[in-house]
Amino acid sequence: MKWQDMKQFDEASLKAKLIEFRKELMGLRFQRVTGEVEKTHQFRIARRSIARIKTLLTQRTKTV
Repeated sequence: MKWQDMKQFDEASLKAKLIEFRKELMGLRFQRVTGEVEKTHQFRIARRSIARIKTLLTQRTKTV
């Protein structure tokens, strides 16, 4: 998910997306253990999306 897209969401939506990406990352980790993961780039995408969301939430709490 792009930074510009994330900036448009409200706090509740961002927290929901954060949970969604964490679940996706957990599922990818299980797939890696069982040897079923095919798209290894999804790890990077999920981790970076989580970091972007956390950064945006932190910035919003500090400005208020």
